[in-house]
Amino acid sequence: MINLAGKTAVIFGLANKRSIAWGIAQKLHEAGATLAICYQNERMKAEAEDLIHDLSGATGFQCDVSNDREIESLFAAIGEKYAKIDILVHAVAYAPVEDLRGEFLNTSREGFRIAHDVSVYSLIAVSRGAVPLMTEGGSIITLTYYAAEKVVPHYNVMALAKAALESAVRYLAYELGPRNIRVNAISAGPIKTLAARGVGALGDMLKSHAERSPLRRNVDQLEVGGAALYLASDLSSAVTGEILYVDCGYNIMGY
Repeated sequence: MINLAGKTAVIFGLANKRSIAWGIAQKLHEAGATLAICYQNERMKAEAEDLIHDLSGATGFQCDVSNDREIESLFAAIGEKYAKIDILVHAVAYAPVEDLRGEFLNTSREGFRIAHDVSVYSLIAVSRGAVPLMTEGGSIITLTYYAAEKVVPHYNVMALAKAALESAVRYLAYELGPRNIRVNAISAGPIKTLAARGVGALGDMLKSHAERSPLRRNVDQLEVGGAALYLASDLSSAVTGEILYVDCGYNIMGY
């Protein structure tokens, strides 16, 4: 059994009980990690806090990852409370709905900017805040999707953002390796999260994955959480810069 007692994890992206961040939080909590859970804004606070209460010892923090001042303030508060952190989970992605459901050709300049700012640059920004507190090394984990590699209709500008995110993982892994900080991404199959509902034809994606994946089903949040637990632990001590697929094998199929 993996034991994370004495480890502190900062988790970004908790919105509700369908969030992948919630599945990860549960698994890290079960393994004994102390959790700092970050939600986006006041509107999401109530639901997030209800979930956080179910994780004994966890503390909630508000932080908009598109705001550098809020990120700075957050890590100042986390440093004061915990002194050091060991695990950073970045489960954040967003693009305007109109840029996900329309034709890719009509992607707006602003939609492109927002998707890359919130979904990609935020990983760099929160990593920059976390690294000074990772005094004993650590693990940074983000979430990607197969559309970074292959065309998934309706994923549109978010697919480009995920491709950029995967590249950012490799560059961060290279730069942070000498500090014994590992950086990896989990490529999860489609899950009915709040963010995923913005993608057109989500039902078709779920159906296709369930029919074509070797395991003939879809993945759930706790299974993604299990993979994150592995990446957060010493069992993955030599793994960095990688994309770990947790999609019931869908990515290996040709058709």
